[in-house]
Amino acid sequence: MEVALSPMEFARRARRLYGDREAVVDGDRRFTYTEFFERCDRWSSALQSLGVGCGDRVAYIAPNTHSHLEGYYAVPQIGAVLVPINYRLLPEDFEYIINHCGAKVICAHADYLEAIDSIRDQLAKVEHFVALEGSRQGWLDYETTLASHDPAFERPEIGESDLITINYTSGTTARPKGVMITHRNAWVNIMGTLAHHHLTPADRYLWTLPMFHANGWTFTWINTARGMAHVCLRKVEPALIFGLIRDENITMFCAAPTVLIGIANAPETMRSGTPSGVRLFTAGAPPAAATIEVIERDLGWELTHVYGLTETTPLITFCEPRPEHRGLRPGELAVIKARQGVELVSSGELRVVDEDGNEVPRDGETLGEITVRGNVVMKGYYDDPEATDAAIRDGWFHSGDAAVVHEDGYVEIRDRFKDVIISGGENISSVEVEGCLLRHPAVQEVAVVGMPHDKWGEAPHAFVVLREGASAKAEELRLFVRENLAHFKAPQWVNFVDDLPKTATGKVQKFVLRGRKAGIARQ
Repeated sequence: MEVALSPMEFARRARRLYGDREAVVDGDRRFTYTEFFERCDRWSSALQSLGVGCGDRVAYIAPNTHSHLEGYYAVPQIGAVLVPINYRLLPEDFEYIINHCGAKVICAHADYLEAIDSIRDQLAKVEHFVALEGSRQGWLDYETTLASHDPAFERPEIGESDLITINYTSGTTARPKGVMITHRNAWVNIMGTLAHHHLTPADRYLWTLPMFHANGWTFTWINTARGMAHVCLRKVEPALIFGLIRDENITMFCAAPTVLIGIANAPETMRSGTPSGVRLFTAGAPPAAATIEVIERDLGWELTHVYGLTETTPLITFCEPRPEHRGLRPGELAVIKARQGVELVSSGELRVVDEDGNEVPRDGETLGEITVRGNVVMKGYYDDPEATDAAIRDGWFHSGDAAVVHEDGYVEIRDRFKDVIISGGENISSVEVEGCLLRHPAVQEVAVVGMPHDKWGEAPHAFVVLREGASAKAEELRLFVRENLAHFKAPQWVNFVDDLPKTATGKVQKFVLRGRKAGIARQ
């Protein structure tokens, strides 16, 4: 009588209970759950007719569209494995990922057909190329193919340990690794999120987060589990976000801190008429308390900080609000909300350990590495046993994130271990310095990295993006940090830049900044 734990169970339930409710909005196109799942079934049927079977990989390269979302149901319900690819990568990256995962079918949006055609002769294992939108010689038309197939298809038995997706890491310092996520991994993450965050069929979700990013933090399935509306957003721009929140009565969305910065700094004319009470998750990089304070104070939105990795499906902590937090002033509350928080009830055991594997004290000062074990940890890296063994040691997944644990048990990331700045024997958290600089009224974005220093070995170097119309001097910013943090944490150098190099998920590429020369010495 047991049924495999799989997000496909949520699809079955939604089909029965929410059939007449609006499921998907994508521009002018709107589908009820009945219509949406009929489309998914037709595409499942089409894929089977193309020879796709259990375990076969189907790659997607697309922004947040209804056809991309359909893949999260049509592919896994026939036992195949979805491979959502970061569409902002270069053709040579597409080539590596598609060949590495052995995709049998590629489904691509119109914007990426030319890029795939440029490497097509290198994709020997790909049997079919499907244009989700647009038309091009040598490509199957998605809508035509879908419409020509009956919604009846053969449903295989799916096991909990079967793969549902392979999600490739960003590959900023090496070849991207394929994170193998099982049906059970995804189901457990979904249930844990729902246990901590109350959602109902009345909620309407805006797709600001890329679906390819850890399966949209599993909101590709969470929204369906609760019968919510998926409102697609193809391009993340503050004006579009505010407009859709107003026009589509959005109640929930997820966003990386870089998106929050754009929202927080949007002009008042853009914010006008935006309702309060919108809820949002942020993760992907530690958000600054100053940004959180603006989002909650000025917009009246409710922000929740979560943390995880692609390898953990992804969420493993949730900055859980507690009754004792209610009496805090906005600035004090924002400091707590900037922390990564506590374990989800479903994510397994999380420990912050020193080099000997011992848990660090709850003093808010002692650095250790976040490690985790439980039902959300990946099956491993696809076709890469060495990387799997390096990441999972003695039954624990090692995150590479340097964190402290506060007296109340809340975890706070101070840096990636590779980003901790060691200056004169002292550890400096780049995240802490960034958070301080973001409280300066002229600073919109900032990234701090370690640069070689003749006396201290290494010292902080700040790359700063100023707010539009604002001005500041390097010495002014250094003094601002000295006034708020220990003197040795103040940046030795400051560069003013127009923007910061980022991945598609909003993480600053600090290795790019380290590769730049100081440009300015002390001013």
